[in-house]
Amino acid sequence: MKLFRNLLWVVMVVLLLSACSAGGPSVFHTNANANANAATDPNAVRVPWDYRIAEGKVGDLIGSDMTILPDNELLPNDGNYATGDAVWTLQYMDAELITNSGQRNEIHLSSWNTIKSYRDQKSAMDDLANLKVSLRTEVDLVGVYKTENQGKTRDFAVLTLPSGNRIKQPIDDKRYNDLKNQKKAQVMLEEVHDFVDFDNAYAKFRGWAN
Repeated sequence: MKLFRNLLWVVMVVLLLSACSAGGPSVFHTNANANANAATDPNAVRVPWDYRIAEGKVGDLIGSDMTILPDNELLPNDGNYATGDAVWTLQYMDAELITNSGQRNEIHLSSWNTIKSYRDQKSAMDDLANLKVSLRTEVDLVGVYKTENQGKTRDFAVLTLPSGNRIKQPIDDKRYNDLKNQKKAQVMLEEVHDFVDFDNAYAKFRGWAN
């Protein structure tokens, strides 16, 4: 009789657990997709941010791929490299921009990602020159202003870049006087183009043109 009662108790526990699991997610359930969606801002825009050239060495060959030392990044072995060959790589960084109501950006940079290999530095630099373009242009000048702290003043200019984003740059008194009645300003920009979609570009302020 005691054995029967023990078996009945086990059956009841099993049925109770089955009912709980069938009714919906338990307190132990986590939804990775929900967490990711919650962390994604609908106003965020991803833009190309920077490129660089790095020197490395071919490590292991894995099928049609290869690892690049010292970071062991995996790339297609399109150049038919052998283990130990010197190689130059193009590395890419993008950024997530979140623009607030005041047209100011919160910027989150990605890590560097290796996207292409070259046998020599010149070929790599030729590609880089097409992806990061320096140019002189005219942009909208929102205005200039002064701030004062403990008897010291600082001057700033606010510009609107071709992307539509506004940036603030410190300036000296002479440039403040030169710009205070202007609507436009001559600047140097660096346009960073996306490697896959060249028309997708982001312009960064790199200095005054005069």
